[in-house]
Amino acid sequence: MTELVRGTPGLVRAVNDRAALHLLLRQGPLTRPEISRLTGLSKPTASQVLARLESAGLVVGNGLRTGLPGRVPETYRVNAAAAYATAVDVTPDRIAVRTADLAGAVLGEAEAPVPAGPGREALVEALRAALALAPAPRPPRRVVVGVQGAVDPTTGRLAYASEEDMAAWLFPDVERTLAEALELPVRIENDVNLAAVAERAHAAADCPDFVLLWADEGLGAALVIGGRLHRGHFGGAGEVGYLPLPGAPTAREAGHPYGRHGYQELAGGEAIRDLLHAHGVPGADFTETVTEAVRRAGSGTGAGAEDGAGGRGMAGAGAAAMAGAGSGAPESAEAARAGLAAVAGRLASGLASIVTVVDPGLVVLAGRLCAAGGEPLRALVERELHALAHSRARIRLSAVTGNPVLAGALDLALTAVRDEVFGGPPPVTPCP
Repeated sequence: MTELVRGTPGLVRAVNDRAALHLLLRQGPLTRPEISRLTGLSKPTASQVLARLESAGLVVGNGLRTGLPGRVPETYRVNAAAAYATAVDVTPDRIAVRTADLAGAVLGEAEAPVPAGPGREALVEALRAALALAPAPRPPRRVVVGVQGAVDPTTGRLAYASEEDMAAWLFPDVERTLAEALELPVRIENDVNLAAVAERAHAAADCPDFVLLWADEGLGAALVIGGRLHRGHFGGAGEVGYLPLPGAPTAREAGHPYGRHGYQELAGGEAIRDLLHAHGVPGADFTETVTEAVRRAGSGTGAGAEDGAGGRGMAGAGAAAMAGAGSGAPESAEAARAGLAAVAGRLASGLASIVTVVDPGLVVLAGRLCAAGGEPLRALVERELHALAHSRARIRLSAVTGNPVLAGALDLALTAVRDEVFGGPPPVTPCP
């Protein structure tokens, strides 16, 4: 039996109001009797709740529900115009922005140039120009910005970011400084963490403990434990590109903790392109080479060649996934299979360390490298990981369409805005 919330009349009203708002957000529009039934509140209490929320501008009428016998009831919904949220995704090439109302409806989306030069003034002007391309009727209550790096909460500076890519961001107390300059509540979040936030409603919807591996030009990971992002004491949880691995230069050898070494040098985009070139697979960049390797490997269903990633052929799920992936000359298919198996072995070698420590129920493969490899690469990574680590984690491809960083940033921004406007997250139970 659920224990009822007890407290002052003001607390009871706040809990009930919050319960009704979250219900309308999820299931609205609803009638008064429906709100009463779904929350467990009495009909008089439900009427009082709606009156308070209408007066506060948080709920509006949505018209009459016709076609039913008896009295025609009025329906209610959350006032989507009560507040707004904005998401920003910053890369070395562009600034993407997306704005939504309180109900989550996207009002605008645009891209803008990156800062013209280093320094906070150039950064502020670039962000201001980007935000102006996707405006809301009123200033957003929260702006979440995804970046390549992470804010160290102990210093307030952006860490784990290269000066080459993020020179304009490398100044003290970056989050507070931007918030004051833009006159908006700003939160800066790691881009891979935001991709994992977006995945919670997709590939990881059934698993509260998962790791997202972002394999692209660079490598990164996000850890979600108990449904919550784990950022680490210094904000660097998931910066796996620097993970020391056999066969890769160490930080000592590279001469810098953020230099070219570790997992990144084995399985980053450039390394994967070169690896597949060595197996005779052409391509101008890693996405082209991985795509071509999958196409060539699909030219037959044989077990394939022995490879350097565990010394086993392409048997089992990997070979089955490649059957029908494409067609090509038999002489190139065997080399492509061996190359893809080697790619999977490199990805799995870093994942093995991660899953051994974190013990997730799921690993989500994201980023352009994994998208190019598709199901054939996923199956090979799963095989290699289960051979290297004592883990039963499932392996899935990302299921987010479009820009996952923007999607995750908007999710975080809307959650923060709703908690602020509604007075907190959904209560366990309303008060009768």
